Amino acid sequence: MIHPTAIIDPAAEIDSNVEIGPYSIINGNVFIGSGTVIGPHVVIDSYVTIGPDCRIFQYASIGAAPQAIKFKGEETHVKIGRGTVVREFVTINRGTGFGGGVTEVGEENFLMAYTHIAHDCKTGRKVIMANNATLAGHITVGDCVTIGGLVAIHQFVRVGDYAYVGGKSAVVKDIPPYVIAAGDRAKLHGLNKVGLKRHGFSEETLSLLKKAYRIIFRIGLTLNEAVERVQAEVDQVPEVVNFVDFITSSQRGITR
Repeated sequence: MIHPTAIIDPAAEIDSNVEIGPYSIINGNVFIGSGTVIGPHVVIDSYVTIGPDCRIFQYASIGAAPQAIKFKGEETHVKIGRGTVVREFVTINRGTGFGGGVTEVGEENFLMAYTHIAHDCKTGRKVIMANNATLAGHITVGDCVTIGGLVAIHQFVRVGDYAYVGGKSAVVKDIPPYVIAAGDRAKLHGLNKVGLKRHGFSEETLSLLKKAYRIIFRIGLTLNEAVERVQAEVDQVPEVVNFVDFITSSQRGITR
């Protein structure tokens, strides 16, 4: 299952059911779970953990030192969850000592060609990043988020669960859960109705989220006024609570 031209450090822990293609390089302090397939010409640097049933295509680079001037060579890590697909020329950098020390890719992510995940980023479950989408450092992406091609997201930004970021967008502020954002600079364009329906959200939940969205973003209230009104007038189902909590906890400010 390991091609004879692959270079594997003896300190790497590789399950017996892993396939590694020609000319790939696996450094020490790497763990690769069962059923994962590593294509040709892949480089996996030290301190990387790859879960089971992942697929990593040719020329991907995982675990290289972060592109951060303050990084001084400290031990930091990359973790990739079960069932994630990493396509051609994807780059995922290790964390930094000053940023938490771990770059973490969640389960069942689909990272298309040329995407970049910088140091100390964290993505949730079932995140899709289209070609050339780029995460700067310290970004948090929620579950079931779709990020379009050629999107650039500023460091420290958060993207909430089930959000959709349209292609060629420049994102400099937090994007709430359940919405569509697009443009340079990104602006909100309502709820991600199609995505929410595909994920099984009920019509009642969609209606409540729509009402909360309108109160917060469409009728000209201050944030505090809008939050108070949502809490008073909208049923506090978990999705509405998540929507409001995300907005009120923002440090960078919310995309409007």
